[in-house]
Amino acid sequence: MVSPIKPLADRVVAVREEAQTKTASGIFLPDNAKEKPVLAQVVAVGPKVTQLKVGDKIVYKEYSTTELKIDGQEYLIVKEEDVLATI
Repeated sequence: MVSPIKPLADRVVAVREEAQTKTASGIFLPDNAKEKPVLAQVVAVGPKVTQLKVGDKIVYKEYSTTELKIDGQEYLIVKEEDVLATI
């Protein structure tokens, strides 16, 4: 996936993964019961990002992102320091 957003400095652009629709035991969850996932896939990195690359799956701090919607696709802009781990 190519991002229409070019991040600056130590920012990354990521796309959030879909929320789970079913529990491990097979119960389907209604939309209002789903939690926002904190997993995303990196689609662009800024020039000062040192430890992440395009394609990495990341875990990020939930309330430290900027959310944008462009052409129907939701993007997250996250500081590299707010990324907690890669998967």
